[in-house]
Amino acid sequence: MHRPNFYNQYKPGLAPENPGDRPERWLVFSDMLLLTRMAQTGPEIPDQMVLATFTDSPQGHLYLGEYRGEDYYCLAIPGGATAPAGYAFSHLRALGTDFPYDLFMLAGRASQILHWDSQSRFCGRCGAPTRMKDDERAKVCDTCGNLIFPRISPAIIIAIIRDGQILLAHNKNFRAGMHSVVAGFMEPGETFEDTARREVFEEVGIKIGSIRYFASQPWPFPDSLMIGLFGEYESGEIQVDGIEIESAGWYLRDELPEIPDTTSIAGRMIRWYIDHPDPMAALADR
Repeated sequence: MHRPNFYNQYKPGLAPENPGDRPERWLVFSDMLLLTRMAQTGPEIPDQMVLATFTDSPQGHLYLGEYRGEDYYCLAIPGGATAPAGYAFSHLRALGTDFPYDLFMLAGRASQILHWDSQSRFCGRCGAPTRMKDDERAKVCDTCGNLIFPRISPAIIIAIIRDGQILLAHNKNFRAGMHSVVAGFMEPGETFEDTARREVFEEVGIKIGSIRYFASQPWPFPDSLMIGLFGEYESGEIQVDGIEIESAGWYLRDELPEIPDTTSIAGRMIRWYIDHPDPMAALADR
């Protein structure tokens, strides 16, 4: 499934070029739940007027950039905040199908930056307070000079194909009935391919051969970068680890269990399999 170029609509920035010249939108998070205004057309990101309802909010906020002619800011307020009338706090994942893809990505960026901000207020080297760097998205410790950039945790997610079937697994953290493709975080010194082969063998006990790149997606829960791959089955029988994966199996297109929606790269990968008789060859021809 094709996704538009995010930067066709969005211009990132550290501060607005001319503050007040454009309308403002505020991505307000409480316990990493996003505040939206309930409108007839669906949830909307509120403008700056909503800030007056949060009298206990901290004064600090972070600028994200310009999106479709409006300046976007993000702000974290104390946990457990009550949404004003006509608004609601929702988990970002639940809003994925209601937002335009670009806006979902921007909200995810805001969530990840706020998480980084909350985790980096003190230097991890000397313990002194940090401050925002003026010319890039980073923090600096004036005591020891340490630079702290937003953390990004790369992870692979891989769809394994065997004789026209796809391997889907049920993770212990999924709701009942939900299945998806295998995923796992990279370890130091690994390539994407190394991680894919290790994770697949650890979680479901099989070996994979050739690997093709599909796409990538930031996944801000809290700071992942998902690298989507397709792999060909090589050998072995499914043996789940029983720690992360509770069950796994091979599925044909007409017998799939419940799968993720296309908000996530996992859902898009499974639909690529559904739509292409030979998904590996189709990737090679892109």
